[in-house]
Amino acid sequence: MSLLESYRDSATQVDDRTISGWDGAAATFVGAAPRLYAIGLRVLQDTGEAEDVVQETWLRWARANRSVVVSPAAFLALTTTRLAINVTQSARKRRETSAGPWLPDTPDQSAGPEVAAERHEAVDGAVRMLLERLTAAERGVYLLRMAFDYPYRQIGEVLGLSEEHTRQLLRRARHHLAEGRVRPVSGGAHRRLVRAFLAAARSGELGGLESLLAAEVNR
Repeated sequence: MSLLESYRDSATQVDDRTISGWDGAAATFVGAAPRLYAIGLRVLQDTGEAEDVVQETWLRWARANRSVVVSPAAFLALTTTRLAINVTQSARKRRETSAGPWLPDTPDQSAGPEVAAERHEAVDGAVRMLLERLTAAERGVYLLRMAFDYPYRQIGEVLGLSEEHTRQLLRRARHHLAEGRVRPVSGGAHRRLVRAFLAAARSGELGGLESLLAAEVNR
């Protein structure tokens, strides 16, 4: 499959409407893709993250009202730059010290019960959304990558997946979270994942969370 066909197929997942002039829009993006990848790589210094940023730029280009875009090249370059900068400024930390994007960088031992309750509620809601919108494999990859900054290879080892498959799953997870689909959630599964996530975030010991996510993927 050509690069143009690959991006056209991914766009079909974003929007099932007939898009006027779609071949031209796809060709414009494919022509700009090498430059966009270079921008992402220069900012992020990570090939996988640069690829993810270019993919996200493509999704935004597919959704955009292109009729009002004066300079497609400038639009794509600016979008890629902003997305890359957002990644560098995100709350993700190394697994040894981070509690992920839903908790403070370090636990505040002086926080009162009201603050603790608010934090638990935030995690509770975020985990419910992941359960509602993602498959077990997508959820496992998303949590380990976005909350604890695991390398793709390590995620694959934990979940029994190939490195390339983990990259694909993260892209799908992002799309499904934005899509807003909802599936029924088991109360027991929700409580188990919340407890495992909070325990990992507070202690820095992720063995329990890894085991739970791997069991869900291989169930």
